[in-house]
Amino acid sequence: MSAAPLNRRIAAFIVLFVLYQAAEGVGARLLHSASVQAVIMIGSLLAAWPIGRWLGYRGYDAYALDLSRHSLRLVFVGLLLAGLARLAALFWGLASGVYALGAPPSPPQGLALLILMSGAFVSTFVPSIAEDIVTRGFWLKAAAVRWSGPAFVLTASAIYVLNHIFRLAERPVEWIRLFCFGLAYACAAWRWRSLWAAVGLHWGWNLSNALLDGFTSVNVMDAAGAPWLSVGAHLVLTATMLLWPRPPERATPHS
Repeated sequence: MSAAPLNRRIAAFIVLFVLYQAAEGVGARLLHSASVQAVIMIGSLLAAWPIGRWLGYRGYDAYALDLSRHSLRLVFVGLLLAGLARLAALFWGLASGVYALGAPPSPPQGLALLILMSGAFVSTFVPSIAEDIVTRGFWLKAAAVRWSGPAFVLTASAIYVLNHIFRLAERPVEWIRLFCFGLAYACAAWRWRSLWAAVGLHWGWNLSNALLDGFTSVNVMDAAGAPWLSVGAHLVLTATMLLWPRPPERATPHS
């Protein structure tokens, strides 16, 4: 394991942060191009590998993204838990009148279904893991900070809120919603000392939203109440991460 000089770690984070923000700032808001946004987002994810090498690691392991059967298990469980949480929030919203089902779209079949599923998987995975690297993975390992559990979770959650720089002008409810998202994902990353645990939850939530949009039409009837459904779902996910049986202790630097 390597702890690069402080100035190199600061420079690495700045580059990661700027590349991630450029996807929306340049691609979406300046050029109004989804294609450019996607290319920059993919570029930010690819750039994380040489940056990890520059910090003295093998590459993505700088962000606690080691590949193993254990990591695949973490992603699968995260996808499942986040999907269930999203469905619970949907049914809760329908029962409380926050949501209402509209006219369902024509269900995709055959090749159209395959394209929908493939597109949803890729278009939600790349931005999810790219953001997880900036807001959690870098701080979990490459930053070389000796965190306590609560300090890491709270700091990473605050960084997650601040990373949404284009939403900071929205009302405080949005900050609370983002902070609760960050709590669940940071708890997962810290508990398993692996960013894959956070990726599974984050990707699972975003993927569930994308798939729901493809198969059903949900209208928001109570705009003020809708964010609290997401807050509730992520607080449940946070509690699940905290109550999950503790994994065997792993030797990790700065933990």
